Amino acid sequence: MEIKENIAAARAKAERGERLSLGDALALYEDNDILFLAACARKAKEKKSGRKVFYTVNRHINLTNVCSANCPLCAFQVEDGDKRGFTLETEDIARIVAEAQQVKNLSEIHIVSALHPDKSFDYYADVVRQVKAALPQADVKAFTPVEIVNFAKLTGKSIREVLEILQAAGLDSLPGGGAEILADRVRQIICPKKATTAEWIETMKTAHSLGIRTNASIMYGHVETIEERLQHLITIRDIQDETGGFQAFMLFPFHPGNTKLGEEYGLRRVGSWEDLKMMALSRLILDNIDHIKAFWIMLTMPIAQLALGFGADDLDGTIGEEKIIHAAGAKTNTGITRGTLEKMIRETGYEPVERDTFYHEVKA
Repeated sequence: MEIKENIAAARAKAERGERLSLGDALALYEDNDILFLAACARKAKEKKSGRKVFYTVNRHINLTNVCSANCPLCAFQVEDGDKRGFTLETEDIARIVAEAQQVKNLSEIHIVSALHPDKSFDYYADVVRQVKAALPQADVKAFTPVEIVNFAKLTGKSIREVLEILQAAGLDSLPGGGAEILADRVRQIICPKKATTAEWIETMKTAHSLGIRTNASIMYGHVETIEERLQHLITIRDIQDETGGFQAFMLFPFHPGNTKLGEEYGLRRVGSWEDLKMMALSRLILDNIDHIKAFWIMLTMPIAQLALGFGADDLDGTIGEEKIIHAAGAKTNTGITRGTLEKMIRETGYEPVERDTFYHEVKA
């Protein structure tokens, strides 16, 4: 009886658009009424952004796959000396930005990488300077908190000092990756050598205090419990209450292909029901974050389009080239056109709106 009463109370709060507790979130997850969640999440989305669904024209750059962390969750990284390894140098970056200069309305360069054992912090700061000099109109979104923490350890500088140097070099914002699940029990299994929960949070709070806006994310569907998964969302909400610095949240279902974690635990990619339920719950729990992204690279394009009916209001962008997720078995394209994104949005009845990193609308 108590479980049913908890579900009834949680449903009533979701319908009214009230703030959900962890208990409410657990009850709604257990209730498993995906159409109810969709209706509530759509209402919450439309309160935030009306009939608009956003996308951006962007380009991803993965600098290297040579990594010292060797995380069990990762299919992208290789050890130093592996013949599959690559590291982009100045001339490689020059070629990529020259191609990007030809793209109409390119508004964002998204740079994420591995924790290379030999590259100095100067290498990464120089990449930011090079990209910003070549594409001054584009927002440079670069380096997850995991990378920022690594830079601090490499240099002996504080997280704040690292961010200030990168900001002076041309860094505009941080991506939200590396959060995975903000529970150290989980992180000790899936990414034991990466930033701790406290370090990830410190990096984000410090960035926000410097005026650097960021995204946030979750990677679900591996060894976490449902309570840990939902507590992760509450933690993100608590940070946003304090700083207001998150501009969007995105969901990453774990792709187990070619990973030690997937092999050891016999994991399979969660299904579309779970993706859509998590999308709706994220929109309902994260009442203080304006935008929820349906990242089509991770979700597939059909599920990303469906997610627009489950609270998402952003399809991210054109991307151009992506290597990290595809190393784990993703079958999606590595890039998509502006026209395809707009068609996907219009089919849902929503209005496509091209944006920059900071959700300023881009006029044709």
